[in-house]
Amino acid sequence: MPSLRHARRFADQLGPGLITGAADDDPSGLATYSQAGAQFGAGLLWTLAFTTPLMIGIQMVSARIGWLTGEGLAANVCKVMPRRIALGLVVLLVLANTLNIAADVAAMGEALQILVGGPEHGETLVFGALCALLPVWLSYEAMVRVLKWLTVALLAYVAVVFALHVDWEHVLLRTLVPHLRGGEGYAMMIVAVLGTTISPYLFFWQAAQESEGRRRFDAGNGLHTHAAFVREHLGRIRLDTTIGMVFSNLIAFCVMLATAITLNGSGVVDIQTTRQAAEALRPVAGDFAFTLFALGIIGTGMLAVPVLAGSAAYAVADVFQWRAGFDHALGEARGFYAVLVAATLIGTALDLTPLDPMKALLWSAVANGVVAVPIMAVMMRIGSDERILGAWTLSTRHRVLGWTATGVMAAAVAAMLVGG
Repeated sequence: MPSLRHARRFADQLGPGLITGAADDDPSGLATYSQAGAQFGAGLLWTLAFTTPLMIGIQMVSARIGWLTGEGLAANVCKVMPRRIALGLVVLLVLANTLNIAADVAAMGEALQILVGGPEHGETLVFGALCALLPVWLSYEAMVRVLKWLTVALLAYVAVVFALHVDWEHVLLRTLVPHLRGGEGYAMMIVAVLGTTISPYLFFWQAAQESEGRRRFDAGNGLHTHAAFVREHLGRIRLDTTIGMVFSNLIAFCVMLATAITLNGSGVVDIQTTRQAAEALRPVAGDFAFTLFALGIIGTGMLAVPVLAGSAAYAVADVFQWRAGFDHALGEARGFYAVLVAATLIGTALDLTPLDPMKALLWSAVANGVVAVPIMAVMMRIGSDERILGAWTLSTRHRVLGWTATGVMAAAVAAMLVGG
């Protein structure tokens, strides 16, 4: 059947970009979008509409770098600056990722604990151990095939939006026209939304996945030197990345709008627990609201934590020129897997401290926003370097989108720091 063949051909073009977009809606993201909707109502919806093309643009930069060079992002960073500076950027990435892992694992543990009970931190330790060991024992692709279905629970937020009375004229106005406010809290929330939407770990992850994909596909036959072959794969990257980022921000938009209507509309402006965040689903899920919310938290967390730890492991391995990748056995890439496991376990250990999961989730998003700025600037430099990308340097449109995204992130961080 032609339609079935077209559908399969279309599905074959989706991969790293779609998975990256799904991982972007991790527990940190859900908490940040929920808090933004509860605290500011529809007042921050514009950030998601504004950042969608910027997110697509900057992710395409990282994907192109990975595929065109056949190397990870950190390896390319070492080509344009001294290795010690590249190592400094990687250290910032690892620190931000470890904090993000701590926040995500804590959120997963709290979600399951409220459902089934148990000792404090008990479920958190279980999830931390699973996230550390499963990528070593199983392929990440095998995990994705199972866990991606848990993230379908996030579509409940789309259902909430259509189940409630929505003043679409007001929503459209708030989405297309920024409604700026003063105050440190507003500026920090903008940085948090930007940081959880345009996160540095996503750059390293997608670049690594594309570089591995090219090495597997090319297999030393030199196809990457043929212009038609390159154009075909750059087109696939564009389609894959666009769909993945649009899907990611669509879910984010619905989460923010749902919490704006159900929580902010009823006077709840400060979410302190994941149970409060789950209340946004009650209009469509009733008493099962938290069960649905917990499934979404656990599914996205189990997808995102290996991405967070894996992107840190890829970056460290690139700097020290270690063998890396989930397609290698433990004995073939000991350093890569050591960093992955260590980042996950250290992040989990942080949850044994008096860590407030909701505050940790928000602060991890802020940390991502701050760390993203220098990494994005270096990515744009690489993307314009003919010594690295040859004839396939960034187009004018890509440069405008990439540098705009970098400038917006830098301006938001500066406004937060000045406001503080």
